Amino acid sequence: MSTSTTAPEFAQSPEFDAVRTAARRAAAAAPGVRAAGGPAVDAALRTAAGLLRDRAPQLLEANARDVEAAEANGMAPGLLDRLRLTPERLAEMATQLEVLADTPEPPLQREVRTLPSGERVFERRVPVGVIGAVFEARPNVTVDVASQVLKARSAAVLRTGSAALGSAQALVELVIAPALEQHGVPAAAVQLVPTPGHAGAEALVGLPDLVPLVVVRGSGEVTRKLSALGAAAGTRVLAHADGGGVLYLDSSADEAVAQRLIHDSTDRLGVCNRLNLLLIDRPAYDRLWPVAEKALAERGIIPSLPPHNHRLGHEWALDSGAEAHVTVAPVDGPLDAAVTAGRETSGLAATVCTADEDVATAFIDAYTGTGVFWNATTRLLDGYKLLGLPETGINVDHTPGPRGPVTYVDLALRQFVVLPPAEG
Repeated sequence: MSTSTTAPEFAQSPEFDAVRTAARRAAAAAPGVRAAGGPAVDAALRTAAGLLRDRAPQLLEANARDVEAAEANGMAPGLLDRLRLTPERLAEMATQLEVLADTPEPPLQREVRTLPSGERVFERRVPVGVIGAVFEARPNVTVDVASQVLKARSAAVLRTGSAALGSAQALVELVIAPALEQHGVPAAAVQLVPTPGHAGAEALVGLPDLVPLVVVRGSGEVTRKLSALGAAAGTRVLAHADGGGVLYLDSSADEAVAQRLIHDSTDRLGVCNRLNLLLIDRPAYDRLWPVAEKALAERGIIPSLPPHNHRLGHEWALDSGAEAHVTVAPVDGPLDAAVTAGRETSGLAATVCTADEDVATAFIDAYTGTGVFWNATTRLLDGYKLLGLPETGINVDHTPGPRGPVTYVDLALRQFVVLPPAEG
């Protein structure tokens, strides 16, 4: 498929030229990533972890400039929290890189079957080549995505939110590029789109010849638009457009467990897997709502009670300035709760709080979303927390393919190899 699917006037824009240049550099570097091999990539990731620690002052200084500019521009507290780097967050990023480097890779090839005629069928994992990523203004995602793509033996073209561009540039120039170069992996294998604004993101999903796969993070209408543009251009887009965790309090719920789940699910309000919609079993509403109200108040969260003047699944994490809200609604048992959660939200994640195993089973069986939890917080729907690996994003598609946290094992092509019959 040709890049001529992009509108001619857009293809001539400075943003498109900048993205295409970055994509061409990544494509030129991609064979070198594959040739370097796993040990070299893993060594580079370990070196990058060390550089995150050693160069923390420069990285924090670059991030402080981004945060200061964002505050001056009126960025909401929840988004500022995602933008801000701290020594603790840098240390966590370094640890995740080391965990990824130490993670054994799945076999490159596995035998599928022997045909009746004797030929042997194998399935191989083949690198994509170049993988793009569009993500929100979260500097840590720059490292998360780059490391996952490199572990998958591909090159990356990254486009972050404009508020985090300075931080992302510092991470690429001070950490990722020198680590790659030190171990014989092309430093150009991780490219950062240098132009702010949505035009760069739109350009990235419009280059299927150079960037056949793009992971799109960051919720809302912009992400849905990018998915549509990518589909029209022939680019495979793994999109995470909407989030919002659901918690259902059943009549049998233990009050202390309910309080813990609300507390644990609202530690950060600007993330997709936080508590967004609280459903309470109608017969126990009068008993459980005061418990929930107290837990929300302790977090400084305002409940949105019925009747609602907004969609039930309205995602508060994306409502700038109003992040400190949770929607509350009564439901009639676990089946109604599961159906409501699936109907009103993106289907990201839902928790059932109950002491009754039959209720938990009914809820789990009825809920078709990406992640379902029993007496555990939806904040666990995260690649590192669930799988022990950083993620490139969370895919909430209702179609076959990688679903839930997407990690490097999902960023490969399947190739069938047929070999002659075994001798003897």
